[in-house]
Amino acid sequence: MVHLKRYLVEREIPGVGGMSIIELCGAARASNQAIEKIGRDIQWQHSYVAGDRTFCIYLADGEDTIHVHAELSGLPVTSITEIPQIIDPTTANN
Repeated sequence: MVHLKRYLVEREIPGVGGMSIIELCGAARASNQAIEKIGRDIQWQHSYVAGDRTFCIYLADGEDTIHVHAELSGLPVTSITEIPQIIDPTTANN
């Protein structure tokens, strides 16, 4: 079994914040098709769209797989940051 790590993938895409839902569906479809080709080494969890950037949360076996996904999907990668821990309001209860 492959161990997947969590990553924040920042993409600079001019005008993405003003795209229609149909345009965003096309980007999501391209991402899903790339993931189908790659297989179990990558999972897209969700993305935040803000201005000229997207901030996407992926589970992947490594940064190389994220770069392969970017090539296959046609979606650029500005930066990749591994997320080793997550905290939320319930963390205070520990």
